Amino acid sequence: MASSSFLLESPASIFSSSSIKAPLYLPKPYPFIVSVKRRRPERKRNPVLKSAVGDVSVVDTPPPPPPPPQDAKSELFSSLKLKLLGIVSGLNRGLAANQDDLGKADDAAKELETVAGPVDLLTDLDKLQGRWKLIYSSAFSSRTLGGSRPGLPTGRLLPVTLGQVFQRIDVISKDFDNIAEIELGAPWPLPPLEVTATLAHKFEIIGSSKIKITFEKTSVKTRGTFSQLPSLDVPRIPDALRPPSNPGSGDFDVTFIDADTRITRGDRGELRVFVIS
Repeated sequence: MASSSFLLESPASIFSSSSIKAPLYLPKPYPFIVSVKRRRPERKRNPVLKSAVGDVSVVDTPPPPPPPPQDAKSELFSSLKLKLLGIVSGLNRGLAANQDDLGKADDAAKELETVAGPVDLLTDLDKLQGRWKLIYSSAFSSRTLGGSRPGLPTGRLLPVTLGQVFQRIDVISKDFDNIAEIELGAPWPLPPLEVTATLAHKFEIIGSSKIKITFEKTSVKTRGTFSQLPSLDVPRIPDALRPPSNPGSGDFDVTFIDADTRITRGDRGELRVFVIS
């Protein structure tokens, strides 16, 4: 019965029994080992690959070149605009331009028009909205306020001085007003008479970049010393009485326009440059 009593003994008694001669070895705890695999760096793909069969080489199609950055185009526009504005800035809106000045201004405008491409007012009509200041007109080199059309003469010895000229355009009501500030000389000791003449028109878009204007009336408002006088509306001349040189309507092409600069070319070859004001 020794074997059965051995089974009934406690583990402590078993370990202390003199019958067990061999030393007792208990398992030691092993540290927890985490295996981390390092990711091998990806090798750059060689555009020329060797085929598995024979010595045939396969050449990958190179990717297309990236498009030019938008900033470069904006910088080009800014550079060409500054060039044009620099040429016309000292010409007193064209009144002081000679033939050489006219040629330089025309060349600079053509450069900007070519880079910008054609104008589409059907999609960019909102760009017309606002009050535009005329900074150059090639027609003023004729020394008349009417440009290539009949108009008041101007000059150092004449009592008519041209001030600022604006165009006020409303794309909703289709109003198109040419506004000119004029100073009329008066005999001494009377002060000169300062007036603002507004030539009111309606406009419509023809094609993609042509604007046709139809004259309606002229309003004259005094400024300065006589600014309290009421404005005077000059009635429109009936079409039957208009001379052929003054039909009451005209058209011109918008050849460049952005947020602050506009270039137009008139039906009589007039080049005009405007900036938003």
